[in-house]
Amino acid sequence: MTHLIEHYGLILLFLVVCLESAGLWLPGETALIAAAVYAADGHLSIAGVIAVAATAAIVGDNIGYWAGREGGRRLLNRWSWLERFAARVLPPAERFFAKHGGKAVFFARFFGGLRVTGAWMAGITRMQWWRFLVWNAAGGIVWAVGVGLLAYYAGKAAADTIARYGVYGGIAVALLVIVVIGGLHVWRRRTEAIDSA
Repeated sequence: MTHLIEHYGLILLFLVVCLESAGLWLPGETALIAAAVYAADGHLSIAGVIAVAATAAIVGDNIGYWAGREGGRRLLNRWSWLERFAARVLPPAERFFAKHGGKAVFFARFFGGLRVTGAWMAGITRMQWWRFLVWNAAGGIVWAVGVGLLAYYAGKAAADTIARYGVYGGIAVALLVIVVIGGLHVWRRRTEAIDSA
């Protein structure tokens, strides 16, 4: 299995991230995390993982953009019920992308559902391609570096803990991470509740 990961892991990572970015519901971020953890184990290069993930994100988003731009409008105009829906929804979406398109494309990279649909929407709303490309590339690079390094160092810490303290040490670290994430979630909800009151 390790032999397959070392030889085909980066190709598989590219395909999953690229196809997710193009609009298919695939686990691109999970693939990046898994590849980074394998890199922490010494089976892949973390620089290679980050470069492949960023490239795949940029290429896939551009495929999604052009699919939305060239085929999205035609699809929306194909049936009268969909055309009525598009006539109601597209004008505000176009105004939104004209004003906030760059930020939307950048931040869509960090949210699963938006990661899949963001490029299509940018294409359908006819966002300028060069503007899309700049923000898409920035989002893809920051996402690949951030998620890749976080998973790499978390994987390295988990492996070191297991090597030093055994499986129970690894479980303890995982539980600690879950408690911290849960605590942050509760704190954020309380802060939002206080702000809205």
